Amino acid sequence: MVDETACQAIFITGAASGIGRAVARYFAARGWCVGLADVNAAGLAETAEMLPGKASSIHILDVRDREAWDVALADFARFSKGRLDVLFNNAGIAHGGPLMDNTPAQIDDLIDINFKGVVNGARAAFPYLRDTPGSCLLNTASAAALYGSAGFAVYSATKFAVRAMTEALEIEWLDANDSGGIKVRSLMPGFIDTPLLDGPSGNHTNISKRERVIEAGLEFTPLEEVAQCAWDAVHRRKLHTLVGKTARQLGFAARWMPGRIRKRARGVMGAGRQG
Repeated sequence: MVDETACQAIFITGAASGIGRAVARYFAARGWCVGLADVNAAGLAETAEMLPGKASSIHILDVRDREAWDVALADFARFSKGRLDVLFNNAGIAHGGPLMDNTPAQIDDLIDINFKGVVNGARAAFPYLRDTPGSCLLNTASAAALYGSAGFAVYSATKFAVRAMTEALEIEWLDANDSGGIKVRSLMPGFIDTPLLDGPSGNHTNISKRERVIEAGLEFTPLEEVAQCAWDAVHRRKLHTLVGKTARQLGFAARWMPGRIRKRARGVMGAGRQG
């Protein structure tokens, strides 16, 4: 049973750093109970230290593991007194480089974590979201879900899949309960300076993904802005929230000037081959 007098509750995957950590801090500062989930135990402990009082609970979770999802959410429900106002499906990884340079293991990890992990989270969270009035499933997609990103083909495809599932579930879950259904929303951030950009931009280069972004003249969106957008996405009617200048520009161009996107992408790929 849901205790409607308990504090509102959000469960966040990928909470050990980056967007997940920023969103945890933002919601906790507004009085929410926060479930922190990740495979990185040390990072989770650091995030928890940043939150007020006993606002959070820690859950070691590999989003690829369906049974682990069930255990983690049941555990969190005891902490939150049955409430799950928001599941933030945020965990993800990034591998760059041309498709044929990606290893089978890298491809499998991208699909399993970025998409299957989101599917697992939605299925596991559904009973809790259904029983919490006004609840929301929030998925982290990407600006890479607006137009296929050369050099990130599989990553981009997983984010398109997250976007598609968000749109489908937003309709499917309208009648999930008698209190207005479950809202389903996505965040589509551009480039965020998080640990996802630490690694090389491909298997045959030492140039990092971060350096590639700077080389292309693109901007980084501050984590605080992403956290604010996550809050807005949960509380507003908009299905997809574009986060940052790059994402908004790409959204406009994908709709009205796709040829220009292709031309610019060819230029960026050419610069990458020279590096």
